[in-house]
Amino acid sequence: MAPASRVSGDSGPRVGAPGADQEIAVSVVRRRLVADDVLELALARPTGQALPQWTPGAHVDVLLPGGMVRQYSLCGDPAQTGSWRIGVLREPAGRGGSAWLHDHAVEGTELVLRGPRNNFPLDDADRYVFVAGGVGITPVLTMVHAAERAGRPWVLWYGGRRRSSMAFLDELTGYGDRVRLRPEDESGQLDLATVLADRDPGTLFYCCGPPGLIDAMRSRCQSMPAGNLRVERFSAVPQPAADEPDGGIEVICQRSGLTVAVPPGLSILDAVRQAGVDVLSSCTEGICGTCETTVLDGVPAHRDSLLTEDEQEAGDTMMICVSRALGDRLVLDL
Repeated sequence: MAPASRVSGDSGPRVGAPGADQEIAVSVVRRRLVADDVLELALARPTGQALPQWTPGAHVDVLLPGGMVRQYSLCGDPAQTGSWRIGVLREPAGRGGSAWLHDHAVEGTELVLRGPRNNFPLDDADRYVFVAGGVGITPVLTMVHAAERAGRPWVLWYGGRRRSSMAFLDELTGYGDRVRLRPEDESGQLDLATVLADRDPGTLFYCCGPPGLIDAMRSRCQSMPAGNLRVERFSAVPQPAADEPDGGIEVICQRSGLTVAVPPGLSILDAVRQAGVDVLSSCTEGICGTCETTVLDGVPAHRDSLLTEDEQEAGDTMMICVSRALGDRLVLDL
């Protein structure tokens, strides 16, 4: 899939698993097309060693030639530590990462991964309603399997442009009428009024897919209790014009003992890196959470698409690739 970018959450804690920043050498052990333009890759260590544990909703960074880094949801079985599986949608209008994988990731191709990291965890609930659009099925697929294993009631609404573009149908057909497929050319778009009519107490809604689907879900769920809808995006939310001036700020890197001047037009991430502070990052769009940094003092001006409203208001952390400051000074745990 290709979350060229990804965004998580209306609620739910992000879980940075221990070792989420580690780099892992793998090779492609299997490839197959699982829908139109959707490539499934199975990846394993050449040494045969077990891969780190992960939980449903987790993703990995795939480090590609030319410095490209792309995020893809793990969509296999977490109990299978011998290999991981990702689904990659070829994006003709993308930045080249998905096309490279489609064109070059054949069996035996060596890749480097980083992670796993989980910004979209499956929390405990009495019941689940899953909503997936297109390649958004990749993180949801593992959630469906987990809910089934846990014996929790669930339904999945899965929309796509056409049946042939909808991935992993072979794995979903065994669940009978709990999987409600809605190919747009056969039955129109997902009817969210019907989806959201299903609101038994204790139900959590999980949604992943294109921006229009997520925005529509969020709009229709505003009257629901906070945290009942969990979402993950694959592209950044366009940010409204910021109220705060985009002027220069001063960033104190507490652990490094450096004070860095961040001029207008330069991100905090780039500024501290230029000053010699090593910070891991990935998407540079405020959507993957890799550069999430603890704020020790000052008030961040959040421009990311990952933190919840409550988390942004708390101001304890920020995504330094896009966010700035409500004021002229920040002290960061860098």
